[in-house]
Amino acid sequence: LFGTAEARTALDERFAASLPAASWPGGRGLELNEKEALHFTPVVLDLHSVADGIIGADVWGNRAVSIDYTAGLITYQKEGIHPELMTIYRFTSDPRVTIVVDGKPVEAIVDTTSPDTLTLPRGAAPAGRTHARLQLGGADLGNLDIHLADVSEPRVGNRILSKFLVTIDYGKRVVGLWRDPRTL
Repeated sequence: LFGTAEARTALDERFAASLPAASWPGGRGLELNEKEALHFTPVVLDLHSVADGIIGADVWGNRAVSIDYTAGLITYQKEGIHPELMTIYRFTSDPRVTIVVDGKPVEAIVDTTSPDTLTLPRGAAPAGRTHARLQLGGADLGNLDIHLADVSEPRVGNRILSKFLVTIDYGKRVVGLWRDPRTL
């Protein structure tokens, strides 16, 4: 999985045990192509068969990555973000954007490991699903179902992010969203 908000890369303990001894730590790392590999030291833990691993921000360092959901492509960008025609959001810890929920701006973590739309802290409300009018990156997304759960911070997931080309520049600490016309 690609975990934009995960600080460290994690490997499932069963997957890590199956790797050749030279792979971790001190191996080549994540091979992007025949000439380029990104070095990192993952944490090893039980991912409960969800995935073999979650690639975190430690892999990208101070570089940028773009996610094109429609093409199914993640692009590593050495030169950083290209903000033309994008709505830009600055962040200090986890990558975040401002999503407008029923007219109120809410800072939400960009969570590419979440298959959901938006997960909000439930507060005193019962856990479960509800609906809200959502706006993000200058686009009115309409009335969508959202998840109220026991989370400490709001998290925007792939069902919304997939409407955009998402670029995260970890070095400049910005998220750029461009409304993808292929998803209108």
